[in-house]
Amino acid sequence: MSENLLEVKDLSIHYTVDKSVVKAVNNISFSIKKGEALGLVGETGAGKTTAALGIMRLVPSPPGKIVSGEVYYNGENLFKKSEAEMRRIRGGEISMIFQNPMTALNPVLTVGEQIAEVIQLHSEKKMSKAEALIKATEMMEMVNIEGRRHSEFPHQFSGGMRQRIVIAIALACNPHLLLADEPTTALDVTIQEQVLDLIENLRHKLGTSLLLITHDLGVVAEICDRVAVVYAGDIVESGSLEQIYNDTRHPYTIGLFGSLPDFSHKVHRLKPISGMMPDPSQLPDGCAFAPRCPHATDACRKGIIPKVEVAPGHVVKCIMAKGGV
Repeated sequence: MSENLLEVKDLSIHYTVDKSVVKAVNNISFSIKKGEALGLVGETGAGKTTAALGIMRLVPSPPGKIVSGEVYYNGENLFKKSEAEMRRIRGGEISMIFQNPMTALNPVLTVGEQIAEVIQLHSEKKMSKAEALIKATEMMEMVNIEGRRHSEFPHQFSGGMRQRIVIAIALACNPHLLLADEPTTALDVTIQEQVLDLIENLRHKLGTSLLLITHDLGVVAEICDRVAVVYAGDIVESGSLEQIYNDTRHPYTIGLFGSLPDFSHKVHRLKPISGMMPDPSQLPDGCAFAPRCPHATDACRKGIIPKVEVAPGHVVKCIMAKGGV
């Protein structure tokens, strides 16, 4: 039996807008072992959130469509599950922390009702509404919101507090796999640390696997075991945390690190990546990063770019990966 809890194989997701086909995710593959944390890193618009929605089979159709690929959870293909089976898995075995708490919560239900509903639906033993509400207040306390506020509505909370309610819903049933889409974006620094500690404690206590979607390399360094760098819907570099941070090979990954402030030097100028990410409906031939890459050659702009394993488990999609850049 495979030790991987999740396996994503050659997943492609497209959106049809008017007469254009937006290629949001392009043949990406990755896996997550039981108890492991994988960081999916990249700029806004790289396709990270769409990949997570594809795993959960929540891509809005239309305009979205899963064009190809397979997603295996515990050895079973989620794309062959019925919608009823997926409803059982979502929220119970696989949970997702959505990026935008403003749209993730139902405005006409109290926050306590929304947490309790998930607990009732996925609890191993039958639970009354009153019992589920008690558990819901405990979850609110866990994310540092007073349980007595369970009868209040989403509009009565700040953006950061709503994000914590979304996190409480995702963690309510102790999922085996947690997909966290920018879970700390709307939070201040102090609460960010508390939320990350909460997610870490869940991982170690229950052996929960984590897919962390973020652009914050600092957060990745704090809680992830492995990293996959996404550009224009494709994984351009992947490996262990040490490999990606200490032996960076792809020019895009190098650019991401160059954009970070370095407080070890009194004077340090950031090195932003020049240009913009290509239009996903008009991706260039060859390497999608070539128009922005300072090392690009004619070979990079044409044909298929190979994936090179530069060290065990460290894979780079770049012609110049072998010798470094």
